[in-house]
Amino acid sequence: METVARTQTVLRLKEETLIRARYKAKQQNMSLNAFLEQAVEVAVAPRIPKLPHDFAIDPAIKRISGIMPAPSKEQLEADDRLAYIYNKGL
Repeated sequence: METVARTQTVLRLKEETLIRARYKAKQQNMSLNAFLEQAVEVAVAPRIPKLPHDFAIDPAIKRISGIMPAPSKEQLEADDRLAYIYNKGL
């Protein structure tokens, strides 16, 4: 099992929110910490889903892929979403 480094932090929540979070955590048989960590991970997850390695690009899309010029290295470094999309097509 992999050990993941964590940083301790202090959170201020409305009492009602904390009560509901504890209840939900207990319903899911989780600690409050694990429940909140999972909720935050979902909230901050990348908007672009990861595609499986065997994802097949439609041949029609491949045919038109050369119409636009490739983005520059600077553009790819400045825009994570563009880099993700561009690298998936290679």
